[in-house]
Amino acid sequence: MARPETDIDAGREKLIQIAETLIRERGAISFTITDLAVEAGMSQSNVYRFFENKDALAEAMAGRWFAELITIIENLVQENMPARQKLYEFFARRLIIKRARFNEDPDLFRSYMELGHQHFEVVRGYVDLTDHYMAIILAEAMEEGYFQGLELDHIVSLVNTMVQPFCNPSLMMDMMHLADEKRLQEVIDTILTGLKAREKVPPMKAALHIAS
Repeated sequence: MARPETDIDAGREKLIQIAETLIRERGAISFTITDLAVEAGMSQSNVYRFFENKDALAEAMAGRWFAELITIIENLVQENMPARQKLYEFFARRLIIKRARFNEDPDLFRSYMELGHQHFEVVRGYVDLTDHYMAIILAEAMEEGYFQGLELDHIVSLVNTMVQPFCNPSLMMDMMHLADEKRLQEVIDTILTGLKAREKVPPMKAALHIAS
């Protein structure tokens, strides 16, 4: 007889919570399915009824991590506001959530980053989805006259490079005291004001200082 879906969901949620405790205490790299089974008081075969392997567990944990952040983005792209404000909100709303998570439990935050690095192929889909929504907002900005002469893919790449302290959780951990909303607004204003096609000039060469 098939187990009710609600029981499966409850079991998966219980195991994810136990996994969070384990990675907080031991780190994501050393954490194993065997550890999870022991802490859950069940056999490994029973754990595999909920997650077929560690990658499947990591995927579920990533889904838990990103769920609120993706919902924020999905709601934002539907809102009617100028592209300048929307681009700021795109990063600011998630910045607030990530900062709160870090302040609430820095060890768990760091462990999730470790888990993400260990299973980056799982995380990549969420990163790509975030870039997709950012591209929608940047396309709206282009329609409002920003980024003249530049291609959308190039703009996405440039913006991603410049806003890393405000959206990359691994980098944010070291720059949390600097990655605030005021600086983010200044960065967004600079991006929108300054990014446009220019006449190409040869790259500057670094000066060589040779001691005599």
